[in-house]
Amino acid sequence: MQAGVTQGSDQTASSLAALGWSAFFADQVQPDETDLSPVRIASVHRSRLSAESVFGPLRLTLATHSATTDLAVGDWVLVDPATHVLVRRLDRKALLQRRTEGGRAPQLIAANVDTLFIVTSCNDDFNAARLERYLALANEAGTNPVIVLTKIDRVDDAAPYHDQARALQRGLAVVLLNAKAPEAAAALAPWCGPGQTVALVGSSGVGKSTLLNTLAAKTPDQAQPTGSIREADAKGRHTTTSRSLHAIDGGGWVIDTPGMRTLHVSDISAGLDMLFAEIVELAPLCRFRDCTHAHEPGCAVQAAVAAGTLDPTRLARWRKLLEENRANTPVQTGPRGNKIQKPGGKRR
Repeated sequence: MQAGVTQGSDQTASSLAALGWSAFFADQVQPDETDLSPVRIASVHRSRLSAESVFGPLRLTLATHSATTDLAVGDWVLVDPATHVLVRRLDRKALLQRRTEGGRAPQLIAANVDTLFIVTSCNDDFNAARLERYLALANEAGTNPVIVLTKIDRVDDAAPYHDQARALQRGLAVVLLNAKAPEAAAALAPWCGPGQTVALVGSSGVGKSTLLNTLAAKTPDQAQPTGSIREADAKGRHTTTSRSLHAIDGGGWVIDTPGMRTLHVSDISAGLDMLFAEIVELAPLCRFRDCTHAHEPGCAVQAAVAAGTLDPTRLARWRKLLEENRANTPVQTGPRGNKIQKPGGKRR
C-alpha cells in the first residue's frame, strides 16, 4: 500500500471517494501526514481491526496504549502504508452511539453514516415508542433517518404501519418492502449511491441481515446468517454479533449492527426537539415560561390535546424521553477551569 493522501493518482482519489472520502476528511490531513494512507474501519473486535482501502481489505495494527473501543465501524483513520500501524483517527462527520445499562461511556454504533435505515417489521415488532428512540438518536448525530418496514408480504394491508411511521416525525421517509425480494435494493437505491454510507439498526428478527444480503448481492456462501422469529411475539434471535462494513452492489456502503432490544437515551436534547417539533413549537405559547405542560393554566400544549390536534400518548412519550434524557445526561459543575462531570438528575 503506497498511496499517500496528496500523492495519489486521480484513480486513487476516485477510489477513496467511492469509499466515502470527502473534503471534510481531506482537510484534516496535516502537511506532515501526506505520506500516510487513509483507510476506513470495516470491523472492530476486542483485539483486532480490519479496514477497507483503495487496494482492498487489510488488517490494521494498533499503536501502543491504543484501544479498539475508541474506534467505530465507518471511521476514517490514517495508517503507515508500510506497517499498517494506525497513526490517528480523523474527526467524524457523524457518530451514532448509545448509552448501555450501567455503562460509563457510550457504546459506539457506527461513524460517518449518511443515512440510518431504522428497520422494523409489519408485525408485533412495530413499536412507535422504540422507533422514536432511534429517530432521536439519528437526529442528534446529524444522520438522515429512514424507516424501513419489512415483511409486507406477510400482512394483508401494510398501510396502517406506514401511516403510523410517517406520523412520528415531520418529513420522515418511510419505505415498505420485502427484504428478500430483488426490488428491495431498488426501493432503497436513492440513499445507496456511490460514496454513500447507510447503517441498519433495529430489533433481532426484523430482516436486517436479509436486507444486507440483498443490498450487497451476496452469494449464498458469503451471505450473513439469518434467523427465524417466534411468531407468537415476533421476537428474533441475534444472528449478527458484531458491526461490519459491506459494499453495496452498484455503489455505497452498508454497516450492519446487532439487534438492539433496548435503547437508553442520553445527550440527545436537539434530537428530541426535532423529533417532537410540534410540541416544542407550542411551548413558547404557554402562559408560563417554566410550564411543565401537565396542569398549568394557559398551557398551549394541553390546549392542543383538548382540541384533538395533539395525540396525548405522543405527549406522554415525549415527557418520558425528556426525563430519561435529563437523568442520563452528565452535567458539568464547579468553578470555571475546575469543572467536574456529574450524572444528570430528574427534574424537580
